[in-house]
Amino acid sequence: MKDLSINTDLARQILTGFIKTELNRVGFNHAVIGLSGGIDSALSCYLAAEALGADNVLAVRMPYKTSSKDSLEHAQLVIDALGVQSLTVSITEMADPLIACFPEMDALRKGNIMARCRMIVLYDQSAAFNGLVVGTGNKTEILLGYTTLFGDSACALNPIGDLYKTQVRELSHALGIPEPVVTKAPSADLWLGQTDEGELGFTYAEVDRLLYLLVDERYSPADCVGAGFDEAFVQAVVKRVQRNQYKRVLPPIAKLSNRTVGYDFLYLRDWGT
Repeated sequence: MKDLSINTDLARQILTGFIKTELNRVGFNHAVIGLSGGIDSALSCYLAAEALGADNVLAVRMPYKTSSKDSLEHAQLVIDALGVQSLTVSITEMADPLIACFPEMDALRKGNIMARCRMIVLYDQSAAFNGLVVGTGNKTEILLGYTTLFGDSACALNPIGDLYKTQVRELSHALGIPEPVVTKAPSADLWLGQTDEGELGFTYAEVDRLLYLLVDERYSPADCVGAGFDEAFVQAVVKRVQRNQYKRVLPPIAKLSNRTVGYDFLYLRDWGT
């Protein structure tokens, strides 16, 4: 099976360069990051601080009333280690009035509301701090659609979106991110006891190896089964990747003219870069 390890020095150089270049090309030098206390947002924050300088990064903690106390503490470890600017905004008062309107609301709907409330806060701070929102979603989540549209998936640029979760861990170790952040069970912290792997039904280590074959190596599902993966697991992951393609693209536009946004208006020269 393919080893997913990466050249962490090269990845670090490329990703910090990406952050600085993409912000500077549109006239910005500040970044805003939602810091959850998890490994993904911690890595994005570390990369942004290295690329732009700690004073130019605003890390925002956005707890809900059921959020784990550890989440706030682990986010603070990152803030203290980097010396970035920080802000804490509770989303409880934002989310609860809508949640209260629908007593039958399940945990998924509540979680989506929380994720979108957090993005409202981040984009408000983007205007206040004069910075762009830096994304924190990894390649595994993006492929599986394990994300909320206009919630945690919303950002101006995403430095870690081409890193599988296991590669996020590897790079985080290399950058010296605090151990409690790196080793804890991944969780969106949307409800008490929620974990990513518990909700997905498989581990990141398992699905990363499969996704690498399907996406990077272009294996067919049958080839993956031949490589030793359980057929039911392969089919479930393939179905999930296909079903969530709509989350990975801008809303399609009906084409009427010769040059349509998203179809023909695609090149850097189109927007003066």
